[in-house]
Amino acid sequence: MASPAEAKIPNASGKEGGEGANVDKIRDILFGSQMRDYEKRFARLEDNVTKAVENLREDLAKRFDTLSGFMQQEVDSLSQRLKTEKGERTDGFKEISRELKDAAKGLEKKLGQLEESAADGQSELRSKILEHSKAVMNEIDMLRRETAAALDSEVEVLRNEKTDRAALADLFAEFSLRLKNDLELPEK
Repeated sequence: MASPAEAKIPNASGKEGGEGANVDKIRDILFGSQMRDYEKRFARLEDNVTKAVENLREDLAKRFDTLSGFMQQEVDSLSQRLKTEKGERTDGFKEISRELKDAAKGLEKKLGQLEESAADGQSELRSKILEHSKAVMNEIDMLRRETAAALDSEVEVLRNEKTDRAALADLFAEFSLRLKNDLELPEK
């Protein structure tokens, strides 16, 4: 970069004149050392800024790498925890499923036993009902026969001991005719 002291100012004609060179020399004498100091300062400042930027860049890269590593560790840790929890839940579901299957088998077995017991009970109940109905039918038949025999014997007693209605009607008819004296008795 050219310093202001070294800059050439062209004159109006486009040629460097003696006056312009003199002005540059005067400027260089008056401000030259300060300009060189400023240029050195700017160069050092630029170097310092460049180093600071580079240091900042390296520091940010280190921090980013550290943060990236930390994030990767956390992601791995969370992934491992998720896998562990998934495995535990899967094992829990398998255990619950096994317990449910065992309970279902036990329930089926008990239902089978109950059905068998109910079938046996129904069969036994049917047998008892059949026996009881036969006994009741036999008792009814016996009572019917006894009632019929008692009725027959009572009818026979009534026939033997009581007057027949037709005979009684004939008797009353004869009695009424005799009372009227209209009776003509047949000859015997």
